[in-house]
Amino acid sequence: MAKIDVKRQAEVLAFLQSGAAYKSSGPVVHIETHGAHVFLCGKEAFKIKRDARYVYMDLSTPDLRRALLQRELALNRATAPMIYRDVVPITRTQDGGLALNGAGPPVEWVLRMHRFPAACEMTALAAAGGLSDAVAADLGQVIAHFHAACPPRPEAGDALMADILDELAHELRGFAASLGAKLVETFLTRAGQALTTLGPHLRARATQGHVRRVHGDLHLRNLVLYRGKPVLFDALEFDERLGTCDVLYDLAFLLMDLCHRGLGRAANAVLNAYLLAAGGGQDSGLSALALFISVRAAIRAMVSMQTAQAIGQTLTPEARQYLTQAVTALDPHQPSLTAIGGLSGTGKTVLAQELALHLAPCPGAVHLRTDTERKAGGAQTAVSYAPAARRAIYDQMLDRARAVLAAGHSVILDATFLDDIPRTAAQDLARHLNLPFAGLWLTAPDAVLVARVTARRHDASDADEAVVRRQLALGSSAAAGWATIDASGSPQATYAKARAALTDRCVTR
Repeated sequence: MAKIDVKRQAEVLAFLQSGAAYKSSGPVVHIETHGAHVFLCGKEAFKIKRDARYVYMDLSTPDLRRALLQRELALNRATAPMIYRDVVPITRTQDGGLALNGAGPPVEWVLRMHRFPAACEMTALAAAGGLSDAVAADLGQVIAHFHAACPPRPEAGDALMADILDELAHELRGFAASLGAKLVETFLTRAGQALTTLGPHLRARATQGHVRRVHGDLHLRNLVLYRGKPVLFDALEFDERLGTCDVLYDLAFLLMDLCHRGLGRAANAVLNAYLLAAGGGQDSGLSALALFISVRAAIRAMVSMQTAQAIGQTLTPEARQYLTQAVTALDPHQPSLTAIGGLSGTGKTVLAQELALHLAPCPGAVHLRTDTERKAGGAQTAVSYAPAARRAIYDQMLDRARAVLAAGHSVILDATFLDDIPRTAAQDLARHLNLPFAGLWLTAPDAVLVARVTARRHDASDADEAVVRRQLALGSSAAAGWATIDASGSPQATYAKARAALTDRCVTR
């Protein structure tokens, strides 16, 4: 349980609330968390650490609070230099009052930041419906590139997770009367069993360099859209061990948060963009994603309760929702393989994106597309559609599908599938893994196909009218057992037909 001293910071809080510390004028907004007080005034943002002591974080002296503010500054300047300024003292004046960065003795320490517009906060953007597929994809790429630059650490992945579960057991059992003892114990039992099963895999990922000093607190509130690009800030600073983890555990915090907010589409786009940017190097790690998401949800339940305690409240309904999410994330499920084929312009990618986010559990299926696999590694020029090149890309896509499916995650393949060989290979892959398979073949009139590829902008596909004409001249029909879908109408109509076809046929092994 936390030890919190509200009285010792009362004078400092009143000073920061008064507005006397700021160069800006206007109202002062005070935001409280379990570990900090944040004050916003005009274009300025000030943060002090809360006088508190938790099992995992000691903020009980000014020197400890100063050290953590300085660490926070050092960590975040790398990703958000446009936000973070400096750490300065609140000092005692000769008349007994307080001043910011004065000549008197320090009584508290403040992290000064540049305030960004509230509309740029990812939470505000999401609430306003502005978390588009493009923004979510950019976010996934930014995080993947950030992780690639993070320093690897020689820590055992399973031991790190075991420490977190031990801490959660201690804290959540302390809140069992509010959260529900049965719910707490169900989570701890399921998570413990999952960790036991995944232990060797997590240790192997650590030896492969996937355990790094990462952000550590990567949820929507710690992201901002700055000049059209996602920016990470407010990295976890109070414990180097907690800030060191499997990169997918870091990503899982954001995925969990998006799913919790009902933003499954964005979660799916983030996941797929991240995996694509990682070049397939994280595909096998998806076997641990359910555990990672579960633990992240449980941490939010714990923090929600701690924050409520810090401000004098008791149970928050959201804390129980988080813990319920933590339990359901570990529900067993069977992965499946779905292949979507058809000529260029039939709308395969639009349908695949829609189907992917609806394949439980959140964040949905991994969407593998030949057009993006062709450009893995950042190629920006047109690529070859010659038979040998096509076969190599299909092999690459199916290799990734094999790794993702083996990790227990569903896959949607998005390709023309004009030849029998890749169609048969996709079905054989599902059969070999003893997993359900469904094939969808999209059709549309020639004029519709030409109009769609001609209208494309900023798409990974290089198919143009000439490519479509060549495909039409060759001719192709659906593989045996694949459902034929008229995709000449709206994306919504195509999706409805596809779902109906999948429901009617279920899925075949």
